[in-house]
Amino acid sequence: MNDQPGEALDDTTDDELDDAVESEDALVEVPDDGRPTFRLGYVPGATPGRWARTWRDRLPDTRLELVQVDAADAPAALAGRQVDAALLRLPVDGDVLHAIPLYTELPVVAVSRDHLIAATTEDEVVAADDLVDDVVWLPVDDVLYPAGAPVPGRVPEAYDDGAGGLVEPLRPATAADAIALVATGVGVTVVPMSLARLHHRKDVTYRVLDGGPGAPVGLAWLVEGLPEDVRELVEEMIGIVRGRTVNSSRGRAGRERDDAPEPARVAEGRRGSGRRDSGGPAGGTGGRAARPRGGKPGRGRPRGGRGRR
Repeated sequence: MNDQPGEALDDTTDDELDDAVESEDALVEVPDDGRPTFRLGYVPGATPGRWARTWRDRLPDTRLELVQVDAADAPAALAGRQVDAALLRLPVDGDVLHAIPLYTELPVVAVSRDHLIAATTEDEVVAADDLVDDVVWLPVDDVLYPAGAPVPGRVPEAYDDGAGGLVEPLRPATAADAIALVATGVGVTVVPMSLARLHHRKDVTYRVLDGGPGAPVGLAWLVEGLPEDVRELVEEMIGIVRGRTVNSSRGRAGRERDDAPEPARVAEGRRGSGRRDSGGPAGGTGGRAARPRGGKPGRGRPRGGRGRR
């Protein structure tokens, strides 16, 4: 991955994460009214709403179009110019895409409501050893476990088709399919927390997987091939996700201020004296390394040790 230097945006508390989940008005599509358009792709589970609101307040002369793309298709959508930038799963091919890491999601184990893990409190965590007897269904669009990586629990086994043959079980296609399968009580799945929330069901719950792989999310755009006007808009979006103020020298307002006659810049400086940059959407980060987002795992394990159904 070809990461560009930037501040981490991951001082997010549980309450702030809940506030970041999209409200309906944040994602309402703005009609095409002839203004220039910037297309921001986002993968399932990513939450562009707070940044979309900032964009619409800060750049009213440029329409922001939010385009949902599958996680596996996001790099191709950028390469094909279907979107101008994207909130996607990292890592990416650094020869093709620049990327800024934003936050890392916690992995969670999704289980049916009648599973013993569901009897634990929400702040308790699950260890890989607690899944040793469980069948773990990973979806085809899994973003946590690279090919060949060890997965906790048991692999789904072939079953008798009733005619003397063995049938290999099909993996669920998506995280939503995996969670629906889990609801039937035939096993568990491991997904990023945002996907567990996105595909919430009353008959399924989840707990953080202690020590499991994180799911990093970042903002990405093309290394080459962007027109200059689009590249400038990408820079505006970079400023928004990094928490730059509207008057940052890298933003449009800052550039217009710097291009203004000297008396205007002096007056602006007097008006802005004594103000401090409050940092990013989740507060100032001071360049600290990103930490997993999405909850504060507790210390306990499921009651009853490796309790089984």
